[in-house]
Amino acid sequence: MSDRATVAPPPATPEGAVPTVAWASDDTSAGPGRGWPGRVELLDQTRLPHEIRVLRLDDIEDIRDAIRRLCVRGAPAIGVTAGYGLVAGVQGFATDAATFAARLEHVDERLRTSRPTAVNLAWALDRCRAAIAGISDPGAAIDALLREARAIHAEDEAACAAMGHHALELLRDGGTYLTHCNTGRLATAGIGTAFGVFVSGRHAGLDLTVYAGEVRPLLQGARLTAFEMRERAIDGYLLPDSAVGALLRTGRIESVFVGADRIAANGDAANKIGTYAIAELAGAAGVPFYVVAPTSTIDMSLTDGALIPIEQRAADEVLGFRGERTAPDAFPVWNPAFDVTPAHLIAGIVTECGIARAPLAASLAAQLATGV
Repeated sequence: MSDRATVAPPPATPEGAVPTVAWASDDTSAGPGRGWPGRVELLDQTRLPHEIRVLRLDDIEDIRDAIRRLCVRGAPAIGVTAGYGLVAGVQGFATDAATFAARLEHVDERLRTSRPTAVNLAWALDRCRAAIAGISDPGAAIDALLREARAIHAEDEAACAAMGHHALELLRDGGTYLTHCNTGRLATAGIGTAFGVFVSGRHAGLDLTVYAGEVRPLLQGARLTAFEMRERAIDGYLLPDSAVGALLRTGRIESVFVGADRIAANGDAANKIGTYAIAELAGAAGVPFYVVAPTSTIDMSLTDGALIPIEQRAADEVLGFRGERTAPDAFPVWNPAFDVTPAHLIAGIVTECGIARAPLAASLAAQLATGV
């Protein structure tokens, strides 16, 4: 087994695979480094695992639709897509300052309202907007927007590697773990958050077994996490979400690792629906429950998880699957995409700065203030 402290991080995208999100441009007339006009390129996750399809988008409504339809999903990946989407949406409106400013507001609003729970979306837009404050020339502003979007992309890749490295101390050779939803490279610009922990462990030479739930909406665990487990040669099992309690009761699970789309100041964490139930069951079974997410996911403006907006998804996702009805037509549906796990159920939150432990509010605040 490799020395965990010195092993190089695994690649963000396996060799020969299609990146989750990228910016592409064929224009070289403006000189090296400008990179626009261009387009956002997304691996269409609605087609996985059986079809590899790349979406090449430069229309803001198409980009918004891709986010809404979960062609791209996962808080960090949505943030990166939003940064590039802002560039794509304004790049054809550089004629004068007033036209550009009006277009910028429109594009920002369309992206910002695409999905409500993942804080990284608004965070990335705010950061890109701040990067062009005081720049009056539209062309220079677009240059700055693209630089900032690329920086967000690179920083997320580095953050994923750091989270995986910090979490290695929570793994052991031969260990068996449980995860929920998809939190790997398909949800980020790097190796992933919670799933990235297993990627790092496998890369460091650890023999791991991972159990992954099917997960709504759109069976993201069955379609995406299982796909990434095969891609990264990680052994494990797929299980129905309703089997989690029975699995934890067997005693074979050593720890649970999940991601988060938004973390409140007190450490309450919103993640894919079903996460809260797993946390309660893990607590009853005496199994440590860890959240893995970058500091960009921490929303210090919210004192606790009750203030986190929870997205309600379409009824059709429950009434059927891929166009085939499995329930009576027009039957009433309650379909929240996320739930909130209270801080007291969380053993630790792994960020790129390290592992925050109880009291989580003070530990997270210290990480944001010091970067460690």
